[in-house]
Amino acid sequence: MKLTERLSQGSNGIQRAHSLAVQAPRRAKGGLADTYQQFKVKVHNRLFETLDVTRLENLDTDVARQKVAAAINETFDEESTLITEGDRERLVIEISNELLGLGPLEPLLWDDSITDILVNGPNHVYIEREGKLQATSVTFQDEQHLMLIIDRVVSRVRRHIDEASPMVDARLPDGSRINAIIPPLALDGPALSIRRFGNRRLSIDELVNRGTLNQSAVEFLDALVRARLNIMIVGGTGSGKTTLLNCMSSFIPESERIVTIEDSAELLLQQPHVVRLETRPPNIEGHGEVTQRDLVRNSLRMRPDRIIVGEARGAEVYDMLQAMSTGHDGSLTTLHANNPRDSLSRLEMMMMLWGQAMPERAMRQQISSALNVVVHVSRMSDGTRKLLKVSEITGMEGDVVMMQDLWEFVRTGTGVNGKVLGNMRSTGIRSVYLNRLEGVGYRMDREFSRTGEA
Repeated sequence: MKLTERLSQGSNGIQRAHSLAVQAPRRAKGGLADTYQQFKVKVHNRLFETLDVTRLENLDTDVARQKVAAAINETFDEESTLITEGDRERLVIEISNELLGLGPLEPLLWDDSITDILVNGPNHVYIEREGKLQATSVTFQDEQHLMLIIDRVVSRVRRHIDEASPMVDARLPDGSRINAIIPPLALDGPALSIRRFGNRRLSIDELVNRGTLNQSAVEFLDALVRARLNIMIVGGTGSGKTTLLNCMSSFIPESERIVTIEDSAELLLQQPHVVRLETRPPNIEGHGEVTQRDLVRNSLRMRPDRIIVGEARGAEVYDMLQAMSTGHDGSLTTLHANNPRDSLSRLEMMMMLWGQAMPERAMRQQISSALNVVVHVSRMSDGTRKLLKVSEITGMEGDVVMMQDLWEFVRTGTGVNGKVLGNMRSTGIRSVYLNRLEGVGYRMDREFSRTGEA
């Protein structure tokens, strides 16, 4: 079968291309390597003369790759340079990636096990796999080559990057989140970060299989969502907040209307009645920005049964808490914080961004009346994600918001290769929302009997 046919076969062609790109042997400098690179440049230049690359980008990916592969093979037939079949296939893949994809990064994007791609200049590319950072052998020709790829990424999402506007946050069509920063702000060359979010999300059963939480904790989280308690998921960067939020959203009944608000759309809800909203950055002139606060306020006019804020990070917190405490119960959100107690302090700080002075006690009363449960997740030293605590807010005592832990992860030791060992257990404390939990069929007394079990 010809390579042209392979590249036109969708996912099978992509897998084949990925295999060839990853397994391509490294050549020593000089000799064959120079001949290969010279021929690659020659073919690349010929393609620009014979193909309208701008029109290719508007075609379906598989069709565009098929056209590029056919044009490359025609060039091969016209040239007298001797090249092996393996190098020919590799050349087709590399040039196709340069013209239609992200160049050297393309094979990494085809690997579903990679969650982050981090480019620190043209010669240093790292990936995160299973919670661990790893260096790769991927390199760019020079800074101009890397800048070309960055410009292609941001132009696809109708953004612009140059010295006058050297930072870009954007989302790729597959949901992956990108951040690019270039000189003069990046001192060691352009830097590109890609947080990958594919079309498939982990299910709650897969999280159980991975040891993130156990089945008893799943049943409790299910009851919290069905009882329409307002829940905030907290943790550090890459701790799995969005993944857990997406899984917990699956517990929402299909009969309810859900409005999601995100800075970069990452959630994939399975319910039929979902309205997805996403912020919009300002244009080059600095106009047209739509913030999360604007979307939260607008969502209140959309008759939502549930409001899900992908990540609370600014002045929208005030409007979100107002909504939670005035009839829009059952809402969910995430927040960057080291633990449940710190998350309340962060909420106070973000409420100050509202623009109006508010007494400290009033802010805490607002938080305690609006928020019911805080779920804490973390990435452990072995790279795994764990549900560490489920805490509930019980009210105010003086000027202090009171909390109590209902579930916690108890670490029991360290296994082979530094694997974290432990169990998620109920603390045995009776929830103040017991009546609401029992109203959806949950029995807490069964968890009391499990307390202390390994």
